[in-house]
Parts: sequence; structure tokens; C-alpha cells
Amino acid sequence: MFKQLLLIFLGGGLGSVLRYLISKSLNSETFFLPYGTFTVNIIGSLLLGLILGFAARHEFFSSNLVLFLAVGFCGGFTTFSSFALENQALLRSGDYLNFIFYAFGSIILGISAVFLGLFLSKLT
Repeated sequence: MFKQLLLIFLGGGLGSVLRYLISKSLNSETFFLPYGTFTVNIIGSLLLGLILGFAARHEFFSSNLVLFLAVGFCGGFTTFSSFALENQALLRSGDYLNFIFYAFGSIILGISAVFLGLFLSKLT
């Protein structure tokens, strides 16, 4: 059990650092939408679909590797809390149009990205 927790911890740390770097470089006060959070959430959803799809089809994906990549890395890389806070800020500022684009775009594209990752994993 300790080994699995350590793998999740390490993967989550790597994912969180990468998310921070991407969000810091893409989120800006001059843009209306938080592109960094949007980008990491969509990429993370695609990666999760790919990882789980490959794991289901290929034996070289051990349960420990899936924990490290899917639970740890993707869990640390994506962020629902920042997504929720940014939507709250858009609503508070009265920016309803960008709220609609960001909230619904993130949900629709995120779910679509998981399906795309699962589909792409079947092509190998």
C-alpha cells in the first residue's frame, strides 16, 4: 500500500508542477478567459483517456503505472477547484458570455477529450 501511495504522490507532484508552469504562462490579466486552466484540463482529459485506453489493451501498463499516471499525474495536472473559482469570478464580474463559453466549453471538450483518448488508444 505504501508503494502505491508513493507512486500517486510522485505523479501528483509532477502533474501539479507542470500545471502550475503552464497555467502561469497562459493565464493573463489581459485575456478574458483562463486559458491555462482550460488547456491543462483538456490535455489532462485526453491523457487520461489515452492512459486508461492503453492500460486496458496492453499488458505493459501495470496497475502501479496506471496509479502513477492516471491517479497521480493526471489528478495533479488537472484542476477542478481552479476551474470552479475562475467560473465564480466570471459570474461575480458579470461576464456571463465568457462564463458560458468557459464552463460549457470545458465540460464538453473535456469529456470529448477523454473519448478521443480512448478512441486513439484503440488504433495501436
